[in-house]
Amino acid sequence: MLPYTAYLRVYQPITAFSPRDRRYWKRYAESEDRPKRVNALAAEHAQSLGRAITTPPVIAPAEESGDAYLRRVNEHLYVCPWQTRLRSWRAFDEFSAATPQPLVEAFVPAWEAERAETGYRQWCNSGAQTEPGILSSNWTIPVPWFIPFEPQERCLVLSTDSTRTLLYLTRTAQARRRLEHTVAVLRERIGEHAVSTSTERLVDWLETAAHPDSLLELDYGGLPHLLSDDQLSEDHSVAEVAEAVEALAEGDSTRMTELRKRLVRRWRSVRALEHAN
Repeated sequence: MLPYTAYLRVYQPITAFSPRDRRYWKRYAESEDRPKRVNALAAEHAQSLGRAITTPPVIAPAEESGDAYLRRVNEHLYVCPWQTRLRSWRAFDEFSAATPQPLVEAFVPAWEAERAETGYRQWCNSGAQTEPGILSSNWTIPVPWFIPFEPQERCLVLSTDSTRTLLYLTRTAQARRRLEHTVAVLRERIGEHAVSTSTERLVDWLETAAHPDSLLELDYGGLPHLLSDDQLSEDHSVAEVAEAVEALAEGDSTRMTELRKRLVRRWRSVRALEHAN
């Protein structure tokens, strides 16, 4: 995980877990030793960095993480387990599939790669869920991630420390309806090909990874540390995507194109910082 990473997280209601896991997460929520929310992302990054700088690097921890992000809404506890091992396995699987083998071996010894691949294969063959409750994106936020939210669900905290935050939170059921509406508009106005693969994957992910009563959170993560207060205050990407969808539904292609260009310019400039000195 990189510091400049954004996250999409599903928070499951405590009642969605097995009795044993439910007891564990209730004790965890009451513990004074767990990473508190304001420090949780930094703790995740520190663990990831520790594995990366070890010689040789460790692709995935031997055991699954016992930590989670927590939220309380109307006195109800919601839990988003870190699932560090599962996410690490999947990340390495994607990296290996997209990278020539000699280059993979330049980063990771063959025996460590084999250990990770074997562990992930055994996990998949066990019938356990392979879709994590957290998605991540480095240096940018995919446009489909803005679709599930509405402008009033925005929370912006401007600060120079770790509390600098921009996030959105909604009910997953509402998120699904907004995605379904967008997909329907795209298909009706443009055609079947207009629905991107990333949007289809997001729909599938929510159907697989999210309990019907869960919460969905878009967290800009480390990206706010790349942006000024003005840039964050003026970032209304969710509102612009929603307006673009409605403009398309009303046949206003000019307005839709204008909003799309504005969104692309904003996030292209953020992504360009990956290659800045």
